[in-house]
Formats: sequence, structure tokens, C-alpha cells
Amino acid sequence: MTHLQFNLDMDLLKESVMNSNIDAVVRSAIVLVLNEFMEKERDDFLNAAAYERSAERRDYRNGFYDRELTMSIGKLKLKVPRTRNGEFSTSVFEKYARCDQALVLSMLEMVINGVSTRKVTHIVEQLCGESISKSFVSSLTQKLDPIVNDWAKRPLNVMYFPYVFVDAMYIKVREHHRVVSKAVYIATAISEKNKREILGLSVDHVENYESWSQFFQQLKSRGLQSPNLVISDAHLGLQKAIQREFIGTSWQRCNVHFKRNIIETIPKKDSEEFRVMLKRVFEAVTIEDIRKFKDELMTRFSEDNKYEKALGILDEGFEDTIQYMNFPEKIRSH
Repeated sequence: MTHLQFNLDMDLLKESVMNSNIDAVVRSAIVLVLNEFMEKERDDFLNAAAYERSAERRDYRNGFYDRELTMSIGKLKLKVPRTRNGEFSTSVFEKYARCDQALVLSMLEMVINGVSTRKVTHIVEQLCGESISKSFVSSLTQKLDPIVNDWAKRPLNVMYFPYVFVDAMYIKVREHHRVVSKAVYIATAISEKNKREILGLSVDHVENYESWSQFFQQLKSRGLQSPNLVISDAHLGLQKAIQREFIGTSWQRCNVHFKRNIIETIPKKDSEEFRVMLKRVFEAVTIEDIRKFKDELMTRFSEDNKYEKALGILDEGFEDTIQYMNFPEKIRSH
């Protein structure tokens, strides 16, 4: 196996990593994998590596041409190898469609967990449908490692993040020949320039106080300062971890989760008036109006047993959910 040459725009990659543009990081990694796989295909077609003298050579290299590949994460510009006689044709553009989702999810998992030889093998085998050499996987892994690690370990003390959102999602992972559920912790922030940025991700077996605390400690070890406001759902372990790790920080119950909790308890039919009034509550501009609209909603449906649970949730979590009203109006929509 020959040494693989990577055609990667390092300035663009560095900018993407430093700006925590996770989509760009994943896209760069996918472009790297696809370009190197196509180069390997050309080597196999020619029966000769670059600059290699061989009696078995079928043809000669003739540079590359650019071609776009549309995937679920957008358009990728690939460098497609070509040969002098034009007989070589890559299989990438025929095969990518059936593994598009698996490829993107694998790359995202790599960003979260770090690059492993097993994961790269899985990605490329999804792409080409056949076994690949260990040397090829090893070479890819060495080049992907910095892309993932530089993003995941970048310092967070270069700017202040006044507003931080934290949430967990659950994914199915094959581990030791079993499929298990794992929690992916995600922290997103809004900078003082109102720019949204992903701070970090982490995977754990459970969602509890200890695991959330460890995640926050990792972010703080990279320089994250206590924000003005942390927004999350009402998970008790998460709330406790926020209070413990970010002294002096206000907590807001996530507006989206809160409204979903309320809507889930009301009838699907004949509830349009309730939904409209609830929407009006959280579209209010002043603190006086938001409390007024909430009281009007409570009064309007207080005698209707169908909305008893919804009103209970609204009343209990209302003050925690409107903490954003204590901040400038221009930032509230974020």
C-alpha cells in the first residue's frame, strides 16, 4: 500500500474547528475519507502506486477534476481522480446513496467519541461494501485524529459565553455484540456577539447528576466561565449539577420542553383556543404582559377538567421558564 496524499485545505479546516462549526468539521472528515477512497480505487485500477515502475501498470494518472456530491449534510466538493485513457471510473457516486445516513452518523459519532480504527473501518466498508486493508485504515485514522481532537479540545476561554443550552439525546450503539442505549450530552452557547456555538459533546451510559457534573467539569477545564444563564429541561440531576458547577448562574427551564410537556396533556381535538392562548403567553414582550396572559389562560380553563393537568404544569414551572425576560429583548429570541 502506498503512502496516501491528502488534499485538504488546512486553513479552512482550522477556521472551522476554531469556530466550532461541527457541520464543517464532519464535512471535512467525510471529504477526506471519500477522496482517499477514490485514490485507492485508482491505485487498484492502475496496478501501480504513484511514481512506481511496474510491468503490470494499466495506465497513467492524469490529475483530478472537481465534482459535487449532494448528501444529507449538503453539497461536498470532491477531487475525483482520472487516468489518461479515461477508462477509470470511481464507484463513490453510485454507492454513496445507500450509506449516506450511516456515513454521516458515523462521522458524528467519531467527533463525539474520538477516532478509532474500528470506526473508520466501518465507515469505509459502508462506502465500498468490501473489506479494506489495515494500512489504509491506519493512514486515514492518523489524518482524522487531529480534525476531531482539535475541535473537541479547543480552549473555551478565548471569549465569554453568557447563555448556555444543555440537553441530552439517546442513541443506540452496538457494543460488545449488543445494542445498548447511551446518552449524548450536548452543550451549545450564544456568545456576546449573538453567535451560536457548540461547546462540547460527551457520551455516557446514564443521565444523572454525576455524569452531568463530569461533563460540566470537562467544559470548565477547557476554560468555560460561569454563564449568566443556563437553559435545560427539568431533569433534577441536571438542575443540581448546574447549581453546583456554575455558582451565581441563573437557571431557566427550556421553553420548548416546557410547552411540549403542557401540550402532551391536552386533548388533540377542540383545544385550538388553549393552544393559541398558550402561544400568546410566550410571545409577550414585557414581564407584565406575560404574567397577565398566563393568568387569563389559567382563568379561562380553570373549570375544565380536561386541562387540569396542563394548568398544573404551567403554574408550577412558569417562573423558571420565563427567566429570559430578565435579559435584553434583543437576545430573547435566541
